[in-house]
Amino acid sequence: IGLAAYRELGASLPEQTLAAVRDADAALLGAVTTPVGLAGYRSPVLELRQQLGLFANLRPVRTTPLASSHKNVDLVIVRENSEGLYVGRETRSAGGHTAVAERVVTRSASTRIARFAYELARKRQGHVTIVHKANVLRETCGLFLEAAMDVAAEFESVPTHDMLVDACAMRLIRAPESFDVVPTTNLFGDILSDEAAELVGGLGLARSANVGADAAVFEPVHGSAPDIAGQGIANPMAALGAAALLLDHLGESEASKALDGAIEEAVREEETTPDLGGDLSTEEAIDRLLVRLQ
Repeated sequence: IGLAAYRELGASLPEQTLAAVRDADAALLGAVTTPVGLAGYRSPVLELRQQLGLFANLRPVRTTPLASSHKNVDLVIVRENSEGLYVGRETRSAGGHTAVAERVVTRSASTRIARFAYELARKRQGHVTIVHKANVLRETCGLFLEAAMDVAAEFESVPTHDMLVDACAMRLIRAPESFDVVPTTNLFGDILSDEAAELVGGLGLARSANVGADAAVFEPVHGSAPDIAGQGIANPMAALGAAALLLDHLGESEASKALDGAIEEAVREEETTPDLGGDLSTEEAIDRLLVRLQ
């Protein structure tokens, strides 16, 4: 999958890879390179989401033992994963001076992601903040908000309010502990979830889930970092955190908690790579974590 597959096979997501993920109970995806400006190349992650109907992107954000982490944070950004500005409908004028992107928002997808968020909030015994920009994007965000509020009416026991995306971005900085479950559109969710991750330790710890009706793919949020390839300093914690999410999805809750606990202890004891304040190599950090699991 990714750039290496594209160079060897002419496709960033070969058919055999797609079939293997479709047939699996779940898949763990390592970070892959998505180059800018390479003709014919399409993000394999976007392809996986669209081909397999992985409509919900979950980004849990929790307080970590790092000194820089905000306290009392425990939120989940629930990002609509199948449409919005990421449908890939872009054109450029003949002269090359004007580019236009289509933003697709449907009632069905908006209702589906909102219901997913409310069911999650009910399990967490929490509340929902619907994030949008309906004051400016009146048709697309207006439809998203309308559909989400219709779903909210079905979950009267779950406290609900809505918030403009710029206000949400500010409040995440000022009071991230005030959020619980945050459903939003594709691009807004992408940006806000990276912002939220930075409040509790950065992308080196950020994990995500892509969930659909019949498939699920779990991945670290960060990129492939080709600039440090071969140096042995890549942080493995986000990928391991994604594995913990995968285990929980499969019903292996005790194994998931054990792995999460080992990651938290490793961060607390600075048994990490340099980006998190430790002095271990990638392999050493994994070896120490395995000892903790044993």
